[in-house]
Amino acid sequence: MPSASEQSPPVSGGGLHAAGERPTGLRAQLYGLLRTMRPKQWTKNGFVLVGLIFDGKLLDPSLILAAAIAFVAFCLVSSSVYFLNDLVDIESDRLHPRKRLRPLANGQLSPALAKVAFVLLAAISLLGAGLFDPQIGLTVAAYLVLNAAYTFYLKRLVIIDVLMIAVFFLLRVVAGLTAVHVSAFSPWLYICVSLLAFFVGFGKRRHEILLLKDTASGHRSNLDQYNLPFLDQIIGLVTVSGLISYTLYSFEAETALAGPAQMMLTVPLIVFVVFRYLYLIHVEQRGGAPEDLLFSDRPLLAGVVLWLLSVVAVIYVW
Repeated sequence: MPSASEQSPPVSGGGLHAAGERPTGLRAQLYGLLRTMRPKQWTKNGFVLVGLIFDGKLLDPSLILAAAIAFVAFCLVSSSVYFLNDLVDIESDRLHPRKRLRPLANGQLSPALAKVAFVLLAAISLLGAGLFDPQIGLTVAAYLVLNAAYTFYLKRLVIIDVLMIAVFFLLRVVAGLTAVHVSAFSPWLYICVSLLAFFVGFGKRRHEILLLKDTASGHRSNLDQYNLPFLDQIIGLVTVSGLISYTLYSFEAETALAGPAQMMLTVPLIVFVVFRYLYLIHVEQRGGAPEDLLFSDRPLLAGVVLWLLSVVAVIYVW
């Protein structure tokens, strides 16, 4: 059964104030724009910083600025994609117990204003990234085009829908690598990022099936092609593959200033994070938006923060 928090979404998630009133007029439109931009989901764009951290460039101010510009560009383009996605999925979102509370689905935000926001955010991100570095601009453009294809078609294809999520994460990493001109980045990390995306993506599909039950295919047309035994088998396979890949990376690949022996010290924390996520999926029947899980579960958040600190310590301090 879904947890209590999933059965009754937080008030803030429904666009209602603490007093139980929805803002009206211009205030409502601005609030709806901000919510549709989904700032909480900008945490996914942290993958832009993978090259900066793992290539030993974290102490270079000029490269920090370059990575930050790439990060901002992806925050803007990803928000433009959220506007496009919500415009296309207005009707199906109204069938979802949580997504029906999104500003476009519940009528708080005008579709016309959402279309303007989509165009402006896409244009600003493309122009800004392209002027800063044409290769980053091309990566942002590829992200936007592929997300449009995903929104209109690819997300209806079983398995392909989750494979595309991995592509989106890899594009973030590539943009970050381009921004900091990496020299010691291990290809193993591409595999680790891809498997992490599979892990989260298939976990999300599992959660949708449990949450929506018989109405699942009405919200996402390909959900009737998934079932729990299949998803559990894939999640198990991806989990094992991901842990092995990260262990091999930490054992074989020298990461910037750190040797392989030191990087292996970070493996136990990754194991904890993965096991905790599995616990949330299988025991607490959660597994929706990963950023919601990250910020709502203190042990998971603590594990991720400690892992990041351990990586920085091994590379820059040890």
